[in-house]
Amino acid sequence: MIRVDQNYIDGQFVPVTGEEIVDIVNPADETVIGQAQLASREDARRAIEAAARAQPRFARSTVAERIALLERLQAAMLAHADVLRESSILEYGGPLARSQWVANYASQCFGDVVRTLANYAFERPAGLDGVSTRRMVPVGVSGLFAPWNAAAGTIASKLAAAIAAGCASVVKPSELSPWQAHLITRAIHDADLPAGVVNVVTGRGADVGAEIGTHPAVAKLSFTGSTPTGRLIARGAADTMKRVSLALTGKSASVLLDDADLRAAIPLALGAAFMNSGQACVAGTRLLVPRSRMDEVVALVGTAVNAMRVGDPRDPATTIGPMVNRAQFERIQHFIRRGLAQGATLVAGGEGRPEGLTHGWFVRPTVFADVRNDMDIAREEIFGPVLSILPVDSDEDAIAIANDSIYGLQGYVFSSDVARARRVAERLDTGTVLINRVAPDLLAPFGGVKQSGLGREFGAMGLEAFLEPRTITVA
Repeated sequence: MIRVDQNYIDGQFVPVTGEEIVDIVNPADETVIGQAQLASREDARRAIEAAARAQPRFARSTVAERIALLERLQAAMLAHADVLRESSILEYGGPLARSQWVANYASQCFGDVVRTLANYAFERPAGLDGVSTRRMVPVGVSGLFAPWNAAAGTIASKLAAAIAAGCASVVKPSELSPWQAHLITRAIHDADLPAGVVNVVTGRGADVGAEIGTHPAVAKLSFTGSTPTGRLIARGAADTMKRVSLALTGKSASVLLDDADLRAAIPLALGAAFMNSGQACVAGTRLLVPRSRMDEVVALVGTAVNAMRVGDPRDPATTIGPMVNRAQFERIQHFIRRGLAQGATLVAGGEGRPEGLTHGWFVRPTVFADVRNDMDIAREEIFGPVLSILPVDSDEDAIAIANDSIYGLQGYVFSSDVARARRVAERLDTGTVLINRVAPDLLAPFGGVKQSGLGREFGAMGLEAFLEPRTITVA
């Protein structure tokens, strides 16, 4: 049985003082595989104090010193890639290919930031007459909040930017990923960082998260998760004017133009919709299709989705693994029922578990056609393998429907004419648009507009999220 009962504070694994015990459940078979003791507010305060002690010295570290730390972290994460992959499969049912990608990506994050940091100018001229200099300095102690559906990758990407900027950090992983968080922390410990530069406390948002989010010694918050939680974090940060970056809910649209090669575009669109078993904020869960090609697209999508393998996440042939827990399973069933009740046409899937699966939080990959953009399945982030196909009458219509959302995280455009696709992409109200691809550029800015977030991660802008400009002007 797995047992997680330690925090990582001031360079050491220390006992958790919180009293709440939660089961770690394998979502593929609903068996209890371990227990985790959740951190308390006192644990969070101790972690913040350790980071605050480390911050002044770490802020004065050189670029070369921080690059050396990042390279050690890169090597340590790579050395732990196998166990990180296994924990992802075991704890939330991540399919094998996705879990392997995330495990490798955790290492890559530190290498990517090294490339960014090596070419970044911390000091530049400012003003019009040459008497001013702008110096980018660390913002200070940072609270990093990571979700369960990409624990290793999100912790690594946020931590890499914070360390590159010279910020000591307190990491709060989700209480739904304690085993993943523990193994990630083991890798961090093996990198032999200065004490207090990285601290990890796994607990609930209502206590550990709230303490990090409101403590006056914390200067910066970086959160990935739902929009309702992001709003709470932003409100709590306001009293002490913390700098805030939020990567929040998405309801991404995939725009299929009428000249698209369906043999190439449909597999990509389905990859966008069902990535990570649909448990991804950037999932393209609204597929906008020209009315003239609707019958052809629906037939191709239905055939492909009905052929998807649902089951054992360790099986390389599996496309859809289990949902993280019962609550998420029931949420998806609710939205499938709402789609039917509101008049959408079921193309594939539907309620309940797939045939032959009697245990585990498995859902049937589901596709609806004849969806209107005012239906719940087109408005809400379901966070599961449910795709809505909406008809459009023109590029203008597609743009209007894609933008008719309170969210704007990521979009996709598929076309045989890249110039035309780019013209459409430039009018989509999202932070990122991918054309004829679903793989992101991990050195380009990532983040949302509208209620999908604030700020950007990755590349130079991700580094600058942990920096503040200081202007010095001489006589």
